[in-house]
Amino acid sequence: MRRSEPHDEVSKAEVMGGDVLLRYQRELLEATSQHHVVVCEKSRRIGATWAIAADAVLAASLTRAAGGQDVFYIGYNLDMTREFVDTCAMWARSFQLAANEVQEFIFTETDERGADRAIQAFRIRFASGFELVALCSRPRALRGRQGYVIIDEAAFHDQLEELLKAALALLIWGGRVLVISTHDGVDNPFALLVDDCRAGRRPFKVVRTTFAEALADGLYRRVCLVRGMEWTEHGERQWTEEIRSVYGDAATEELDCIPRASGGRYLTRALLEARATADIPVIRWQLADTFVDLPEFERTKLIGDRLREEIAPLLALVDEQARTALGQDFGRSGDLSVIWPLVERPGLQRHTPFVLELRNVPFSTQRQILWWICDRLRIRGAALDARGNGQQLAEETRQRYGAGTIAEVMLSEPWYREHMPRMKAALEDSAVDLPRDASIIDDLRGLEVVRGVARVPDKHTGSRGAQRHGDAAITLVLALFAAATLDGGPVEYSTAGGLVSLEGYAGDLSQRSNLTGWI
Repeated sequence: MRRSEPHDEVSKAEVMGGDVLLRYQRELLEATSQHHVVVCEKSRRIGATWAIAADAVLAASLTRAAGGQDVFYIGYNLDMTREFVDTCAMWARSFQLAANEVQEFIFTETDERGADRAIQAFRIRFASGFELVALCSRPRALRGRQGYVIIDEAAFHDQLEELLKAALALLIWGGRVLVISTHDGVDNPFALLVDDCRAGRRPFKVVRTTFAEALADGLYRRVCLVRGMEWTEHGERQWTEEIRSVYGDAATEELDCIPRASGGRYLTRALLEARATADIPVIRWQLADTFVDLPEFERTKLIGDRLREEIAPLLALVDEQARTALGQDFGRSGDLSVIWPLVERPGLQRHTPFVLELRNVPFSTQRQILWWICDRLRIRGAALDARGNGQQLAEETRQRYGAGTIAEVMLSEPWYREHMPRMKAALEDSAVDLPRDASIIDDLRGLEVVRGVARVPDKHTGSRGAQRHGDAAITLVLALFAAATLDGGPVEYSTAGGLVSLEGYAGDLSQRSNLTGWI
C-alpha cells in the first residue's frame, strides 16, 4: 500500500472537472453516476474503457460511507482483462490511492454440474476494504457478489443474456451495471439490448459515441498529445482517412455504431395485420385544384360542413375524460397530410378513433381542420411535422395551444433512432391499434432499416396523383411520441375564430359543388 488510509477525498466530479477526460468520456461517467444501469454503444478505440477504468478505481477506493463498493470487470478474453486492470493500476497511482499492486490469482467457480472450475483473474485491493476484480466472461462468477459490474465489449461475449441476468441481480442491494461495446451485427444480443432500451422495454440509460463525435471532442488532439506530435488540421484529416481505410467496409459498424446486415423491412406484415382493426375508419379528402381560388369564407364554410358531417360523429364517441394525443405529417401538393389521433385506454393502450388523410389541401384549410379537431378532441399533446412547409402550421399551432401541448418535430436520423423503436415496441406489445387499411399497412410495411435506423425510404409509392411516401407511418410515430411525452392539459373547446367554426352560417349549400375531386 502506498497510503495507510482509505480514500474518500477525490470525487468523480473532480476527475471530470479538469482536462483529463474528453467530453464524451465525461458524459459516460456522468451517466454511470446518475443511472443504475448504463448501456454504451461506441466506436472502437476511442478511450471509453480507459475512462471507465477511472470510474472503477474511484468506486473501489471510496469508503463505504462515501458510496464505495467492490468492482467486477468482465471482458471476453484474458488480454483485454489484463489491459483493463493495468489501466486501473495506472489510475490508482495517478490518484495516489492506497492500493496494492495488481495481483494475479485463480478464481474458482462451480459449474452447472457441480464441478469446480479455475479461472485466471486479476485483483487490486484498496485500503477502503473494497477490491477491483477483473476476470473473463463467466455468468456464475457474479453469483453471491455485490458491487459495480462492468461488462466490456458485451457484443462479443458468448452468454451475454445470462451474464446480464446475473449482473442485474446485484442491483437489489445498491449495485450498478455498465454494459459497453462496439457492435457485432444487427441480431447480436447487444444490438437487441440497445433496441429494447430505446423502445422503452428496458429502463436503462443509453449512451452513444461514434468515431466522428469523438474526433469533434478532441480525440486526435489527445492522440497527438500522448504521442508527442504537433496537431494540425491536415494531420487530423489524413489520420482519420487512414483509420477509416483500415476498417474498410467494416467502418460503419466499428466506427459509426451501425450494426452490420441491417437492411430490410422494419415491420412484418403479420405484426401489422395482427394490430389492424376493421372498425377504425380512414377518411380521405382530396380537393380540386380550383378549391384554393374560392373566397376564404366559402372555403371555410365548405370544410366546416364536412367536418361536422364526417368527423364530429367520430369525436362524439371519444370519452371526454380520456387523455388524447395527435400526430400530423404535413404535405401540400405532392405528399399527403395525415392526422392520427390517439385516445388512451386502461393499461396505457392507445386507441385510434380514426385517421384523416388530406391531399391537395391549402395551408389555411389544413390549419382550420387541425385546430377544429384539436379543440373538440380536447387534445393534451400533439406532435407536428415541422420540416419545410409544415413549419408554419406547427409554429402557429404551438402559439395557439402552448409549448407544453404542441411539439414542433424536425424529423431527422437521430429522432428516428430514438422513437422508431418505441413505435415498434407499441405494436409488438399490443399497445396501439391500426385501421385495417391497405395503404396505411403498406406505409408502415415500407419502413426500412438504413444505416441501422428505421426510416421511410426515398422512393414514393402509388401512381401519379395518388402517390404516398410513408406518410401514415411517420404520423403514427409522431402520435405515439405525443402520447408518451406531452401533457399540456386538456384544450378547452371554443367556437371563436372564423377559421375554426362558422356555426349558424345560412349560406347556399350548393357551394359544395366546388369540391369536385373529393374522394
